[in-house]
Amino acid sequence: MSTLYIGLMSGTSVDGVDAVLMDFSNGMHSIGHCSLPFDDALRQRFLSLNQAADNELHLSALAANQLALVYAQAVQDLLNACHLQPGDIAAIGAHGQTVRHQPGLHDGIGYTLQINNPALLAECTGIRVVADFRSRDLAAGGQGAPLVPAFHQHVFGEAGQSVAVLNIGGMANLSLLNSDQVIGFDCGPGNVLLDHWCQLHTGQLFDRGGAWAAQGELNQVLLHHMLQDTFFQLPFPKSTGRDVFHADWLNAHLQASAALSAVDVQATLTALTAQVCVNDVLRYAPNAARLLVCGGGAYNQHLMQCLQDRLPGMAVQSTENHGLPPLQVEAAAFAWLARQTCLNLPGNLPAVTGARGPRVLGAIYPA
Repeated sequence: MSTLYIGLMSGTSVDGVDAVLMDFSNGMHSIGHCSLPFDDALRQRFLSLNQAADNELHLSALAANQLALVYAQAVQDLLNACHLQPGDIAAIGAHGQTVRHQPGLHDGIGYTLQINNPALLAECTGIRVVADFRSRDLAAGGQGAPLVPAFHQHVFGEAGQSVAVLNIGGMANLSLLNSDQVIGFDCGPGNVLLDHWCQLHTGQLFDRGGAWAAQGELNQVLLHHMLQDTFFQLPFPKSTGRDVFHADWLNAHLQASAALSAVDVQATLTALTAQVCVNDVLRYAPNAARLLVCGGGAYNQHLMQCLQDRLPGMAVQSTENHGLPPLQVEAAAFAWLARQTCLNLPGNLPAVTGARGPRVLGAIYPA
């Protein structure tokens, strides 16, 4: 069997697709990466599906088809860049686009919904596709997320060292890697509120480098009010998404802070993302040697400085310094998870998700 796997990731930032080609023949290393942005129409369709709407079943089916075509184009671009053919690839791990995440809701099981059409992706690429990674963990009593801590341990774990890995995408999730235990969970909002506020007030999709936030002043009263959200106090296992942290959540907190300038709100939202992550690091891994940061937030220099200022005794570093660029980490994780599925090996960590035990994740769609 081929040792080459492709991982596809489109996260809660809803900005596009990252595709990574991984080689597992001698350990593991990345041999190719490409990114494709979503056009505005597809992005808005995904965002609209985070809320109840008329005809949403029809709209979600169309969005799944469109996503599969974007995925297929990313795969083709990656194959072209690496001078490979579909037959060279063992499988594609395609996470899909999360539009609802409600673990444990109402019936004690809940649901998680990733828009995807893996059958169409297999048809378009001629490559076996592994998808639907979260649902088996959920069925086993888990949260269905986060799934990447097992991969983080595989890549960044160090014998005798305590290392923390922070992924800052739309949401922020933390993996704490010790030689005897791995835990991981969602901390809260990552870029989701920052991007929303930036788009609303500047027209830009995101605050590049955190330059706009750096011009503002942190408002301690607003930050304190936001930090009272019950999610931040919950013990792990826990996961969240746009179902909780969205524009209405922010607007409710801003009602008591109407006099704040837009730039001061951006500065305070940046501090919120940094603070909830730091609180969890200090709560669960105060002696970690370093905090490795991946996801789009690793390129926000102002946010990275906020993290470092709050963790003066810990080295805050990009995963770039440790062999894997920040925008490749999550996609690489789904290449690894696809390989686990194809080898009939577990992909979840029960201590992380809360599942009753290890489970082989995902469903396979043959080429």
